[in-house]
Amino acid sequence: MYKYETHLHTSPVSSCASATVRESLQFYKDMGYDGVFITNHFIDGNINVDRSKPYEEKIEYYFSDYEEGVKIGKEIGIKVFCGVEQSYGGTDFLIYGLDKKRFLENPQIEHMRKSEELSFYMECGALVIQAHPFREASYIDHIRLFPRNIHGVEIINAQRTEFENKMAKIYAESYGLLEFAGSDNHSASKQTKLAGMCSAEPIIDEQDFVRRVKSGDMNIFELNRD
Repeated sequence: MYKYETHLHTSPVSSCASATVRESLQFYKDMGYDGVFITNHFIDGNINVDRSKPYEEKIEYYFSDYEEGVKIGKEIGIKVFCGVEQSYGGTDFLIYGLDKKRFLENPQIEHMRKSEELSFYMECGALVIQAHPFREASYIDHIRLFPRNIHGVEIINAQRTEFENKMAKIYAESYGLLEFAGSDNHSASKQTKLAGMCSAEPIIDEQDFVRRVKSGDMNIFELNRD
């Protein structure tokens, strides 16, 4: 069985991450994973960049951790895939299947309403997953759901409570949405609970991953390192 981390933050791009790209990749390599998706906070989220900079500069910086990860992954023997986590007032979405070129070609997304932006990604062929939809925190004013602008829901997020994940599964089942899982790892080996997606055959690339998730050819898994 081939295991993939689908929700990973790295330093320095994600301001909230404490582990570097190399630390994160070495951890997953040691854990026997076949690959990881680096899904740092995008330019609308908790990213470590000057927001007054031109859009193109922000995009180049955003993808710098992923590009470093590809090089390190080849060096140590683990596959690194591209992902994006977009934000809207504490409501987050995981985007798979779009590369840096596609983002550079579409600067208008920076000014779109979130529902329009998510629908645009879907039209571009991306996989759109609402991450931890029932997360509660002091900085989140209210829970927002976008069932008509996503493909699926993170029903297991290793950072969230059992109740929050249970509510996410009810949400997915009620709307007939794809069920998905990820660790939301910000600290590499310091995180004891992990979750992700696995398959009987290795993933070829991001588009292959998107196809497999949409067709139901991947399964959820959980790991507890306690």
